[in-house]
Amino acid sequence: MTRDAAGVGEGLAAARPARPIVTGEAIHVVGVAGAGASAAALLAHRAGAHVTGCDAGGPSPYTAALDAVGIPVSWAHDPAHVTAVRPDRLAVTKAITAVDAHHPELEAARAAGVPLEPWQQVVADAAVGRTLVAVAGTHGKSTTAGWLVHVLVAAGHDPAAFVGALLPPELTGGLPATARWGRGPAFVVEADEYAGNFDAYRPDIAIVTSAEWDHPDVFADRDAVIAAFAAWLGNARDGATLVANAGDDGVKALIDRLRDARLRLATYALTDDQAPDRHARLLGRIVDADRSGTTVEIRGLGSEPSITVRLATAGRHNVANALAVAAAAEALGVESAAIADGLGTFPGVGRRLERKGEARGVVVYDDYGHHPTAIRATIGAIRQREPGRRVWAVYEPLTYHRTAALLDDFAEALATADAVAIADIWAGRDPDTTVATPQGLADAVARRRPGMTVDAPGSVEATADWLAGEVRPGDAVLVMGGGKSYRIGERLLERLSD
Repeated sequence: MTRDAAGVGEGLAAARPARPIVTGEAIHVVGVAGAGASAAALLAHRAGAHVTGCDAGGPSPYTAALDAVGIPVSWAHDPAHVTAVRPDRLAVTKAITAVDAHHPELEAARAAGVPLEPWQQVVADAAVGRTLVAVAGTHGKSTTAGWLVHVLVAAGHDPAAFVGALLPPELTGGLPATARWGRGPAFVVEADEYAGNFDAYRPDIAIVTSAEWDHPDVFADRDAVIAAFAAWLGNARDGATLVANAGDDGVKALIDRLRDARLRLATYALTDDQAPDRHARLLGRIVDADRSGTTVEIRGLGSEPSITVRLATAGRHNVANALAVAAAAEALGVESAAIADGLGTFPGVGRRLERKGEARGVVVYDDYGHHPTAIRATIGAIRQREPGRRVWAVYEPLTYHRTAALLDDFAEALATADAVAIADIWAGRDPDTTVATPQGLADAVARRRPGMTVDAPGSVEATADWLAGEVRPGDAVLVMGGGKSYRIGERLLERLSD
């Protein structure tokens, strides 16, 4: 296990070797409205389990897919979910155990002898018998995992998957969802390093997109993050392939640490000149970038000296994600022509540079970016996508400790926009609300760009309402963050339309 924050995962069973889900077994998922927990419920349901769920937070963008397949969900927590039904096991998100290790349903399960497991274990069990492809890294996991699913579907490989962002209906065969059920050999999962979340996954192919300091409530520094990745990869299956971004300093340090591991290396890197790189086998170079997409030359894929692919996405970070997808798809036996086609037709996943709409000449985008590096990269991508517009960076900070620990880095990244709004901090699993404030972050941005419009209007609703009076035709509004930040863009468009 990785170094655990106090209370995170307390009382949950340690990761174990995956075993098949038994037809008819009863699995209750606590916190089922979350992106990952909803996927665990969907995948267990498709594997034959009898699944129920509950979430005191009410419906979310992820729960419509649960309703569509008939999974019963209660919008309250109640020990009777355990005592009246006695499920065979209870799966839970660590967002709950981090805040309340003695949650009443968890306590009821312990008293009844019902095994308590993180929802990731359910996903791992659903993947038994498949080629497990785990997509890890500080940044880019959801886009890379979703992109790989798209390439495999387009090539006729019919994968199953869990992705931490909504996959479009054309990939799920129904409503947007964070899970896909396929009959092909590959099972793609997004593998998160937080507090050992990825420990349940023992991959045949692992992708590591980046390794940077994040989750300061769990990791002391970047070296602790790299150590967690190394420990996880040490449990990969014999002969596993590691698809690694040799253009990332943290991943290069990880590769050095894994020198004696029995892993096959498939490295990639985005370069500016296509010069030979002893660290990377697959090289990408940006040939052209404009508002409609990015043209990339890729060397080392298949038998051709190089191939040129037109991506519909923007930003250097997404080109690096495309290279990861290409290397992983090749390891799965996809032909290079099919890889190129799939890379070029990827429509994106939910809340990753997602264009929400335009009203009164103001265009609104939504993104999950909640780390300084991701924020800076996404602002750069918006400038490529919407040249000449004034760019608003609207950020809902995700957890108090991350905001406090990375405050200066957040301020530097947000100051690369033209105007900034900071919504209230989303606490999530972080109960200590005293270590940071949204106004403190707004003040730090203002110090870096005197004269810039910067404010901290309050809740996501208040932030949207304030923006409606501040934006002007020709602006591009980029909403970023976890929690409920997606409501800002929706409400802003409504207000502008009214």
